[in-house]
Amino acid sequence: MTDGPEKLPVDVLGYQVDHHVRRDPHRQAAALSDVILGGQDGLVNVLGVILGVAAATANTRIVLAAGMAATFAESVSMAAVAYTSRLTDSAFYQSEREREYRHVHLVPSVERQEIREIYLNKGFDGELLDRIVETITADTDTWVGVMMSEEHKLSPTDRPMAIRSGLIVGLSAIIGSLIPLSPFIFFPVQVGIWSSVLLGALTLFVVGVYKARATVGHAGRSGLEMAVIGTLSAMVGYVVGLIFRVPGTS
Repeated sequence: MTDGPEKLPVDVLGYQVDHHVRRDPHRQAAALSDVILGGQDGLVNVLGVILGVAAATANTRIVLAAGMAATFAESVSMAAVAYTSRLTDSAFYQSEREREYRHVHLVPSVERQEIREIYLNKGFDGELLDRIVETITADTDTWVGVMMSEEHKLSPTDRPMAIRSGLIVGLSAIIGSLIPLSPFIFFPVQVGIWSSVLLGALTLFVVGVYKARATVGHAGRSGLEMAVIGTLSAMVGYVVGLIFRVPGTS
């Protein structure tokens, strides 16, 4: 028998939290980073390509063909890079982890002192610091895990995470790429150019605002910075297109 329903744990702000439904904030942050990376890069790169092609020719079909080719080439490339970079991170993590196991085995006193210094710098001292050091170093896996996270600032990455990252980046790049391309489906080239620029800038602004709200920073400033930097980067393509403009193109 119990006196009543079990109370949920309370976080540092005093809110009740059900630990069964909580998500790992590090995984959420990684997913958000992948979405922004893929979407922003796809949008800016494809916007630059289609602005360059549109500046050089008034043929909407050519603009769409160039944009679609850039969309899928960019998306596949970014997905592959995200996947392989995560695998590289995983290999580096495993290498450093094995090195820490060797150090713990060969020079445990040195590694134990490093643990002590880590938590001394966090403000622990005296008997409490001794208990922390003894508890951590009592288990080799825990010991190495603390060294990886606290000394090297590394987090484990496995193949499923690499695949997930690649898929998120690739799909985000496709979605981001199609945004500046869509005006050319409905409008002639000259109208499509400025419609694409405005739509791309607005999308980048919204993404910048969302990123600031989801992490830290001033929402308006973040949105404006992302919109301005992304748009100016894409306009380089327009300038290049003007250099190679087909004579007689209006």
